[in-house]
Amino acid sequence: MAEKKLGLIVNPVAGLGGRVGLKGSDGEAIQRQARARGAKPQAGERAERAIRRLASHRQTFQLITYPAEMGEVPARRAGLAAQVVGAIQPGRTTPQDTQRAAREMQELGVGLLLFAGGDGTARDIYAALGEGMPALGIPAGVKIHSATFAITPEAAGELAAAWLTATIPTRSAEVMDIDETAFRQGRVSARLCGYLRVPFRRNLVQAAKSPSPAGEEADQEAIAIEVARRLQPGWCYLLGPGTTTRAIAAHLGLEKSLLGVDVICDGCLIARDVDERQLLEVIEGRKAKIILTPIGGQGHILGRGNQPISPSVLQKVGPEGLVVVSTRQKIDALRGAPLRVDSGDPGLDRQLSGYTRVITGYGEECVYRVSNG
Repeated sequence: MAEKKLGLIVNPVAGLGGRVGLKGSDGEAIQRQARARGAKPQAGERAERAIRRLASHRQTFQLITYPAEMGEVPARRAGLAAQVVGAIQPGRTTPQDTQRAAREMQELGVGLLLFAGGDGTARDIYAALGEGMPALGIPAGVKIHSATFAITPEAAGELAAAWLTATIPTRSAEVMDIDETAFRQGRVSARLCGYLRVPFRRNLVQAAKSPSPAGEEADQEAIAIEVARRLQPGWCYLLGPGTTTRAIAAHLGLEKSLLGVDVICDGCLIARDVDERQLLEVIEGRKAKIILTPIGGQGHILGRGNQPISPSVLQKVGPEGLVVVSTRQKIDALRGAPLRVDSGDPGLDRQLSGYTRVITGYGEECVYRVSNG
């Protein structure tokens, strides 16, 4: 049997703006702003987590990647030898580098391309390849609305390992992109860029994000009434993004940012659209809980669009401080698939897995499974 060729491309700036509250990383100006706020790259570490799952298969495939932070470094850290092609200017990579890398790997006969990034990276891969070569995203961005990504880095590695040893079916998966300027202003303006051909196994690949169904307002208001009834004096409540958490704030007479993380205490909005550092400062020495709602169609409650709620924040609050709210429609739409956590800390994600109570209405809740993979 001919040796299979696996490609790896890492967008080293993907996800850079997440924990510092910038809701994206597209463009040099935003990247400079993120670094000025103390942002640290995450994509290389997430790529490394994925390809470590390939270590036991290292004799059965050839890994082809781009220099330095675009793949060579994560591959070396994962203990995998790689053929390094192309050239970049380290520390100054561009979307054009991603597109050029994808085309070069296609010319070299790569059978499956792993790429670490977010929706913008998926858009660049599509621009270079169309549906010409199977590709799978390692989730590393801030906003990951596309259906071209595995549910976690480890799931991407598992699916790539399965591809090495068997024939895996592929499907056309939507490449979505978000207008980041509108996103930072609290408006979701999504467009379909095209499709990538993605290897598929249920429970390893995420669905595209789906919008909140029409007519959910009454259910969201019922959830808001129930949550308000449970709020305790002196406690801080971190409200994650979403229309359901915004309904909670509205019931309290507060104006919440739709896509940011806000903090309320004793009926007042004490911090709005904050980053990881600000959250840590606000909750220092205080009792706190985190109120989260899953992303429609995907089920993620951590790691998608709410990166300011970082492992450091979660560890301060503790697992018992997580409060999950969701309409029944959103839970039913998961069709039994679990809620998912992808905080960036695999050990913490394992700790958060199991079962959790989900507030679904006034005086109503259900027990639902949470998975880290």
